[in-house]
Amino acid sequence: MIDKVGLLTIRDGKVLLCRKKRGHSLLILPGGKREPGESSLECLARELREELGDVTAVSPELVDVYVHAAAGAKGKMMRLELYRGELSGVPHAQAEIGELIWFGAGDDQAMLAPSLTFLIFPDLIKRGILNWLTS
Repeated sequence: MIDKVGLLTIRDGKVLLCRKKRGHSLLILPGGKREPGESSLECLARELREELGDVTAVSPELVDVYVHAAAGAKGKMMRLELYRGELSGVPHAQAEIGELIWFGAGDDQAMLAPSLTFLIFPDLIKRGILNWLTS
């Protein structure tokens, strides 16, 4: 099981997502793997600095914990502890992140990691956290 912590940031109805430089090209949430002895919020702060530069999550609140097949890691499961918060600072793709994308309801869902398509986004929509119309 891959133990990850991620951030949900929503601006103008769009979610900040990342595309890695190598490996799979699917969009994922900012965040990453917890290191031994690291708390969830310590992991989140470290991963955001590594991936997005001089940014911090403002008042992150736990949304939920999701378990799904890991994107790009055949046969592995991922446990994602998802926090919601605004970003302080301007995010820039760095380290293993090649691109940042603000993803909206009308964008191509084929670009998303399966966990976002089939589990996380449907749950966020159902709970009213994402105000996207579903067809």
